[in-house]
Amino acid sequence: MPRGGSLWLGSLSQIMALFHVDAGHVRTAMSRLTADGWLTREKIGRNSYYRLTRREEGSFNAATERIYFAHTPQFDGRLRLALLGPNIGDRPTIRPLLEQAGFAALSAMTYVAYADPVPPLPDTEGLFLLHTREGDRLNGLAMAAWKLEPIAQAYRAFMAHFGPLDAALATADRVTGPDALVARVLLIHEFRRIVLRDPGLPAALLPENWPGTAARQLTARVYRALVTASETFLDATAEDRDGPIPAPDPAFATRFRSE
Repeated sequence: MPRGGSLWLGSLSQIMALFHVDAGHVRTAMSRLTADGWLTREKIGRNSYYRLTRREEGSFNAATERIYFAHTPQFDGRLRLALLGPNIGDRPTIRPLLEQAGFAALSAMTYVAYADPVPPLPDTEGLFLLHTREGDRLNGLAMAAWKLEPIAQAYRAFMAHFGPLDAALATADRVTGPDALVARVLLIHEFRRIVLRDPGLPAALLPENWPGTAARQLTARVYRALVTASETFLDATAEDRDGPIPAPDPAFATRFRSE
């Protein structure tokens, strides 16, 4: 996506060979992704070129913001509580509305959010909205509502897994292009699996020494150590219908800039 959005299947097969994925599996996967609406294919002669569908471009852009850019949401010190009373009507309809509005389920009848929903929730008989007081000890409530402990464990496992690579890159003279690309792809693949599940709570609601902060810093260091060599490798190997893929767009250079 940052380099024109289109890729020749032959280039992709060459890249995936670095991961020991053969060309036949690549072709099968691309055909299935196209059939499922993730990709579109342009065929010119015997060559096929793929790009994300418009729907998945939106998904990619949203995920890119979460992965590469740290955001600190505003928080006024009060949690919002949504309580489902015993006489509430259509619970299967109300619960998805609460989740879409940013509420997390503390229990079957209690939901928690850290900001007012936009737009406001519709008036519903049996749905009660309350605010906690500023200064209340809210970390434990946030841990339970947003189920932070499994995410914290995943961050710690991630750091244990990529910590040796981080240390090795700190003393390495250089990394070859193919190795840099493989390491970078695997790094972001594993990091995104966690960060896209992380609710991204305000710092005031996170437990002390939240491992997500250190995990993001490690990811940024490793990424920066790999990005130049991996992009140079793509310069030499990746093609679209017009030849070598274009240079990255300007936003690409801002990834992990703040960490």
